[in-house]
Amino acid sequence: MIIVTGANGQLGRAIVERLLTRIPAGQIGVSVRNPEKAQELKEQGVRVRRGDYNDPISLAHAFEGASQVLIVSCDSLGEAAVRQHCTAIDIAKLAGARRILYTSHMASSPTSLFPPMVDHAATEAALRASGVAFTALRNGFYAASVLMLLGDALKTGELVAPADGPVSWTAHADLAEAAAIALSEESLDGVTPDLTATEAIDLDGIAAIASELTHRPIRRIVVPDAQYRDSLIAHGLSEERADMYVGLFQASRRGEFNRVDPTLARIIGRPPMSLRAALSAAISSAR
Repeated sequence: MIIVTGANGQLGRAIVERLLTRIPAGQIGVSVRNPEKAQELKEQGVRVRRGDYNDPISLAHAFEGASQVLIVSCDSLGEAAVRQHCTAIDIAKLAGARRILYTSHMASSPTSLFPPMVDHAATEAALRASGVAFTALRNGFYAASVLMLLGDALKTGELVAPADGPVSWTAHADLAEAAAIALSEESLDGVTPDLTATEAIDLDGIAAIASELTHRPIRRIVVPDAQYRDSLIAHGLSEERADMYVGLFQASRRGEFNRVDPTLARIIGRPPMSLRAALSAAISSAR
């Protein structure tokens, strides 16, 4: 049985939906913190069990009978994130899974300026040390994040953020399809090449695309890192989260997210969704 964690989240649910087009529902199980939110999957024949990275006993039940386990990265940071991922790896191994997959990131590195990338690198190290066959899916930066970065710019006409660099924005749908293929065909061993779209675009480019899509000018305004951090805290973010977002811009300036690779297109058999198409869909749904 293939077990997918985090199946109530955007990526995890998309992966399960694509798996359902490739293998029988009875061969799929999901591990979710709230089984009630996965009722639709249960009705389709998917095994739904509660599983929480902070509760090893629940994971053991959720992973029972697993041949493969896909660990979708959590939304925690630092030591907490790595601890949760390692717990999931350990329980998957104890459950007898012959292969463990993990949704990593193209910029995974212990020296990244963006804190989540350090967590991904530590999790990849734990996978290597587990002794179980593994696949670390080095996903491109989620295109869905662009709408968050735009913030109020669609209303104010001003995209205010620190200096940045090009990013390989990649759609959840494409990454979910690649993960479903990797699970159902048991392909992609070890750490994958970067799974990205075909272009890297900075915020100047995003502002230009958004201007065209909304038919109104959006001006890019660069502010110092410290000013941006203070504004995030003033809007209620914790200092840890504010530092994380500042690190995102620092990492992009250093070129951590600007690589493009043909692997994703090869796996899914078509060109990945462009940022323009992803942003168009996001703007339309936000209206």
